[in-house]
Amino acid sequence: MESQFVRTGPLMDLASYPQWLQEIVAACSDARRSVVAHEIFQQMSEGVLPAAAMRRFLASFWPVIEQFPQYMAMNLLKVQYELGAGHAMARKYLIRNIRVEQNHVEYWIDWSQGHGLSRDDLWFGWRSSSADALSHWCWHTCERDPLPVAMAATNYAIEGATGEWAAFVCDSSAYEHGFPEDVRKQAMKWLRVHAHYDDTHPWEALEIVATLVGHRPQRRRDVATIESAIAKSYEYMRAAFDECLAGPTTARMPYRKAGRLEAAPLHISS
Repeated sequence: MESQFVRTGPLMDLASYPQWLQEIVAACSDARRSVVAHEIFQQMSEGVLPAAAMRRFLASFWPVIEQFPQYMAMNLLKVQYELGAGHAMARKYLIRNIRVEQNHVEYWIDWSQGHGLSRDDLWFGWRSSSADALSHWCWHTCERDPLPVAMAATNYAIEGATGEWAAFVCDSSAYEHGFPEDVRKQAMKWLRVHAHYDDTHPWEALEIVATLVGHRPQRRRDVATIESAIAKSYEYMRAAFDECLAGPTTARMPYRKAGRLEAAPLHISS
């Protein structure tokens, strides 16, 4: 690190961060927009997303949701407290949020059940190959890449974009009112907590990345690696959303159970 970074401006103001990090965020803005404004969330917000696409979405992203606490745990293993403020901040952040993310796993199950998906459907069901690629990417970067790279790819990029599209869906009552009243609150909990919880969470991750790397990184390669990791996360997310939306919308959807390929009925509780 050539110069230490200590944030003095507001947490959620990009101008509070080093110039190199501002440039990364700007360079990745179009890719982020393609995720946040994806057609799948447009249709979800309007309450017109086909049932099959909704179920593909919930089943496909289950591995990322289920494994997210593990991604953070792998990053926690990289922390060396004696290395300074960035590592201390990362340690506190990761420890605090691993349990929170575990709660979110349960909320995703509740959301899925609101659309007629059982736990077996999530465990063994059909999922997008692009969503599998996203989960493999998250695991790889958190297992192998330096701490600032992995946190930028997951806690900043993925959680940040997710918070934005969750807030977008929650802005309209059309989707929420598609659920029967007796299951609505439980089915909407994942969306609601992410629409609010993630407001500051990705900004905290961005601050940690800036603190770990510093005002003026000694190696341009470090900056390029962080930018590439953020862009990859957005690209994998967009590709997975594309596949969930464009897949077959017939009344039956193939899924794997007990080693066999079967057909799961598409019944939506609404």
